[in-house]
Amino acid sequence: MTDQLTAYGLPAAQGLYDPANEHDACGVGFIANIKGKKSHETVARGATGADPLDGDGAGILIQIPDAFFRAVSGLDLPMVGDYAAGNIFLPRDPKNRELCMGALESACADHDLKLLGWRDVPVDSSVLGKAAKANEPVIKQVFIGRGTVAAKRFEQTLYLARKRAEKRISENNWSPLRYFYICSLSAKSIVYKGMFINDVLDRYYPDLADTRMVSALALVHSRYSTNTFPTWALAHPFRLVAHNGEINTLRGNINRMRAREALLSHPDIGDNIEDLKPVIIEGGSDTACFDNALEFLLRTGRPLHHAIAMMIPEAWSTKAHLARDLKGFYEYHATMMEPWDGPANMVACDGERIVAALDRNGLRPARYLVTTDDEILYASEMGTIDFARLAPGKMILIDTVKGKFLQDDEIKKDLAKSNDYASWVENHKITLDQLPAPVQPPIPRHEKIRQQQQAFGYTMEDLKVIMAPMCIDGQEPVGSMGDDTPVAVLSNRPKPLYNYFKQLFAQVTNPPIDPIREEVVMSLTQYVGEARNILQPGPEHARMLEIDRPILTNEQLEQLRQADVPGFKGTTLECLWHAAEGPAGLEIRLEELFVEAERAVDQGHTILVLSDRGVNEGHAPIPALLAVAA
Repeated sequence: MTDQLTAYGLPAAQGLYDPANEHDACGVGFIANIKGKKSHETVARGATGADPLDGDGAGILIQIPDAFFRAVSGLDLPMVGDYAAGNIFLPRDPKNRELCMGALESACADHDLKLLGWRDVPVDSSVLGKAAKANEPVIKQVFIGRGTVAAKRFEQTLYLARKRAEKRISENNWSPLRYFYICSLSAKSIVYKGMFINDVLDRYYPDLADTRMVSALALVHSRYSTNTFPTWALAHPFRLVAHNGEINTLRGNINRMRAREALLSHPDIGDNIEDLKPVIIEGGSDTACFDNALEFLLRTGRPLHHAIAMMIPEAWSTKAHLARDLKGFYEYHATMMEPWDGPANMVACDGERIVAALDRNGLRPARYLVTTDDEILYASEMGTIDFARLAPGKMILIDTVKGKFLQDDEIKKDLAKSNDYASWVENHKITLDQLPAPVQPPIPRHEKIRQQQQAFGYTMEDLKVIMAPMCIDGQEPVGSMGDDTPVAVLSNRPKPLYNYFKQLFAQVTNPPIDPIREEVVMSLTQYVGEARNILQPGPEHARMLEIDRPILTNEQLEQLRQADVPGFKGTTLECLWHAAEGPAGLEIRLEELFVEAERAVDQGHTILVLSDRGVNEGHAPIPALLAVAA
C-alpha cells in the first residue's frame, strides 16, 4: 500500500480503491443548559459512553474551560473572549512538527494575532486499539491572544490564520502523512476527539475528567465501525458540526462551491480571500465538507441558524400554507445555494448557540427532552421513549447567552423578516412564461424517427424495456437484481456514453427517491442565471430564470434560444462533427466548441443551447453529456 494519503489521512486512489467510496455512519447528541449555567457534570455526561463496542471514533465539543486552562497552561491568559485555544494533531516526526507549528505561528503573526504559548495535551494511549495507535498523532494545545484585532473580528481572523497555515503546510508538504489537523481554534469552543471508542474518551483525555473542566453545553458523537481506514481527523465533532446520516448530493455541492470561488470578495477580508480557497477540502467525509462550507458562511457574516437554513432547507416549494415571507426566504436562497440533501440529522455549535436540524426527508430521526431545571438532552434515534420529536425539515436553537430555547417557527419567523426576500424574488425572478413566445417552434420530422434513434444509439431494448413503461405508467421501470448484462466499461459491444454513468444515491440504508411520488419533499425546479458573490447578499441574486422541470418542450427550448431580455440572451452552438474524421475529428470539434462558447459569452450571451440537430450521413452528434461536461 502506498504511503500517499488524502488531505484527511485516507490512502490516495490506487488500483480499484478510491477514498471517495469510504462509508460512515454515526450517532449524534448534545446536552446543554439553556440558561448558560456551566458545570463539570455537563462535560462528564457528554464524555462518557455506555457500550464499549459502540464506536471507532468519538469526540466532544465544549465551551472554553477558562478556569481549567488558567490552572494548567502555565500562561498569563487574557480575559475570557480575548484569547483562543485549539487542539491540534501534529506529525510525530520532530522536524515536520516544528515546521507545522511554525507555519501556524507565522500565520497568526501575519494577522496581528499574539501567540501566547503551547501545551502538551496529556493522553493515555493504552486505551487505543492497534490501528488507532499506529496512526496516533502528537496532540498539542495552542493559545492565541486577540492582540490588536477587533473583538467582533476575532473568530474570523482565527479562521483566516488557520486557513493560511493549512495552505502553507499543504503546499510545502510539511506533513507528508497528513498528521497535521486543527481540531478547533476558537475563543468560544474546543474539540477533544480521536480514533477510539466513546467509552474511553475521558480516559484518553484526562483533561475531561478534571472537575475544573466546565461547560454549559456538550456536543457529542460516536461512530460505529464502517470506515476501512480509521482516521483521527475524520472523527466527529468537527469544528462546528456533528452529523448522523450522509449527504447524498455531496459531489454537486463540492463542485458548486468550487465554481463560486472566482467571484468571492469580502470587505473585511480583502486579498486574504485567496487563503480561503478551496473552501471545501476534498478528500474528507461528507460531514467534513459540510463543516467546511458552514464555517465559511459563519465566519463571513451569516448567523449559525441562517447558514444551516440555507444549506438544509425544509420542503418549501409544495407548501401552499407557508407564509409569504418565509417562502421568499427559501426561494431567494435557493437561487444562490443548492441544498445539502440528507439523510441528515445535523447538530452545529459555535460555542454559544446550538442548532439541531433535520433534512426535509426526516430519515434520521431525533428526539429531545427539556427538563424542569433548564437542561435539554438531544439524541439521534432516542429509542422508543416518547420524547419530543424533531420533525423533517425543522430545527431548534439553544442560545446559552440569551438563555433561550427557540422552536422552529420562532427561528424561521426571525430569519424570514431579516430582509424582504419575498419582494426580492417577486421583482427579479422570471419564468419561461415571461419570455417571448417563439416565432416558429420546430416541427418534428416523424418520418426520420428510426434514423434519428439509430444515430443516437437507441436499441429495441431501450424502447421496450425502459421508455415504453415510462410513457405508459409515468414511472421508471423496475428490474430484478438478477441482471447479468455486463457494465458498459466491461462490455465488448458499443455503448452510448450515458451507459458508463449511474445515478448516485444514499450509500447505506435508503433507496433512490422518486421525485414524482415524493413531490412533497422533492423539487425538480432549477434556477438558471448569472452567479454572483455569495458573500454579498442582495436582491440581484434573485435575478434568475426558474425552470420547473428538467425536460423542456420544443416550444420552451425555442424560447430559450431566442431569449433577449435583461440578463438572459440566448444563442445556439452546433454540436456535430464530421464522422469520417474519426475520434481525432471529435476532439478537434470539441476544441472549436470551446472557442465558440467563449466567444458567445464575450458577446453578451448568457444562455448557450448546445444543439445536436442536423444529424445526417456526414455529421454525427457529439454526445450531449460530453458536450455539456466539456
